[in-house]
Amino acid sequence: MLRLSLRMFGLVWVTVYWWVRPMVKWLLRRTTGLCELQRVCYGEQRGAQRTQGVEFSLEHSRTPEIQKCMKYIDGKCQERTLNQELIYYVVFAIVKIKKINTQAHKGFSDVLGQCLTQIWGFRQLSAEVEAKRREMYDPANPQHEEKLKALWELMMPDTQLEARVTKQWQMIGFQGDDPQTDFRGMGVLGLENLLFFAEHHTSAARHVLARSLHPTWGYSFAIVGINITHLAYSLLQSGAAKTHFYNASKRFLELRAFHQFYCHLFFSFDEMWRQEKPKDIMEFSRIRDKFEAQVKLKLKNPLAFFKCNFVLENV
Repeated sequence: MLRLSLRMFGLVWVTVYWWVRPMVKWLLRRTTGLCELQRVCYGEQRGAQRTQGVEFSLEHSRTPEIQKCMKYIDGKCQERTLNQELIYYVVFAIVKIKKINTQAHKGFSDVLGQCLTQIWGFRQLSAEVEAKRREMYDPANPQHEEKLKALWELMMPDTQLEARVTKQWQMIGFQGDDPQTDFRGMGVLGLENLLFFAEHHTSAARHVLARSLHPTWGYSFAIVGINITHLAYSLLQSGAAKTHFYNASKRFLELRAFHQFYCHLFFSFDEMWRQEKPKDIMEFSRIRDKFEAQVKLKLKNPLAFFKCNFVLENV
């Protein structure tokens, strides 16, 4: 009964909010002389707070011209052809639509441009990550094979790979003799995440591999790594990771930013796994769910920013 009452109250509140919002915006515009975008850009702290405020304002704008601009650049993001020149064009269009005096508000265009770069840079990154996930690992593709070989050489520098299909792959946590089958769920994205970790944070990656081989608290390094790829991907596509990425850079986000996010998650998961001291691998789902809940909670902080400052503890 209480839940039903709270749900009804919530629905009433949302209805009232959307009915009153246009009047509040008009009143604030009349009293402050500033449109909602200006109030957000001037009043909110730089980073996720400001950028999410601008994003909310644009997404709920009733101005047809602004809606058209957003639809246009959303399309460019999906095509992965968005560039800084298009962002400048949209800033110019918004300033003109909102009738903002750029002489009186000289810094507004730059601030708005930074926010738009973060908003649509994030959306374009999401499209790029999705494309990588959809690209299936192909043994006939020389680039895929070279990346897989490079992963082995970085993780096992003192051990030569005897063959392409071999039980040796299990030494770095693949399930069978051929890693191709383990990439089916996350495609090439899973491989590139593991390779980036091994290539750019070599000591940390080898440290995590060594810990994964513990006789009591061990786990399959590559399989868990691919599972973390799925977690990172889900946080990106759902928008839960916006705070981190909006705080990460004022420029267009590149795929490297997603790889760095992944590396932080994988290393942090390994730390939690060891802290939990699991009885066996059957506890993976419980610990993984607990880890995901903690990450989501941290990402709710508008100042969230996950750095890759790895501290290597004893194996």
